[in-house]
Amino acid sequence: MAQRIGIAALAVACAAMALSGCVSSAPAAKGKSEGGKKAILVVSFGTSYEDALSANIEATEKKIAAAYPEYEVRRAFTSKIIIKVLAKRGVKIDDVPAALERLRSEGFSRIVVQPLHLIPGEEFHELLTELAPFRASFAEVAVGVPLLYDAESYFRLAKVLAPTLPKTAPDEAVVFMGHGTSHPANSAYPAIQRVFDDLDMPVYVGTVEGYPTLDGVQRLLERDGIRKVTLLPLMLVAGDHANNDMAGDDPDSWKSVLTEKGYSVTCVIRGLGELPAVQDLYVKNVGAAIDSLDRPAAEK
Repeated sequence: MAQRIGIAALAVACAAMALSGCVSSAPAAKGKSEGGKKAILVVSFGTSYEDALSANIEATEKKIAAAYPEYEVRRAFTSKIIIKVLAKRGVKIDDVPAALERLRSEGFSRIVVQPLHLIPGEEFHELLTELAPFRASFAEVAVGVPLLYDAESYFRLAKVLAPTLPKTAPDEAVVFMGHGTSHPANSAYPAIQRVFDDLDMPVYVGTVEGYPTLDGVQRLLERDGIRKVTLLPLMLVAGDHANNDMAGDDPDSWKSVLTEKGYSVTCVIRGLGELPAVQDLYVKNVGAAIDSLDRPAAEK
């Protein structure tokens, strides 16, 4: 498949720069905890779709809990809107400060915060800001990295996704819908596109709120002679964007726009968090954060 995005050769480095210096994996000032209570706080944007919550977020939390049974796994959402929607249904979910305050009051001493974010964007940086006032409350604090954070992580994700995608004929392809952002970490999307290209995968990446755009994806589809596409969300959860912006019946949904242009369109409503191999990537990120705390101070 022809090379699609000329500037993407720089994008992996740009995305890594967006994360550089942001993740602390060092113990807090009090020093190491010996035999204290330990917790992993799993943080995501959240979703009001109960099936998606169970299949993506809860499934990943359970995989993390099974891998590290000596840690108690807790949940926090960053979306205040989703927290309020769930509260009206009688479902109580903490935001990040409330979850950290609860852990502090319950006497936990070692805390690993693992975001389920795809990229180190605005949500991730807000998480770090909210964590900062609580660092002195715990003996040890580490933050795991998002799914995409360095060049190797892009290739890992692409290779994990490859066997989960439909087989395609020469005029068929997969189109991923990413969220997109005005944050510099939006460079992750052209970066993963370049990786898909390098691996000769018939995959195109667009975003709802950033770059690449659906218009840009359409130009590439036309250029490459693609007539049949499978739409998939490049998001942790197949929630509102996947069900409405991607697969909805409104005229401005991706499905409607591409169908109007003459493409045969199939939609797959499946978040990344449903895939066991993606869950395993998050488990490994938690493990790396734990390892950073277990290393002797001289090696840090």
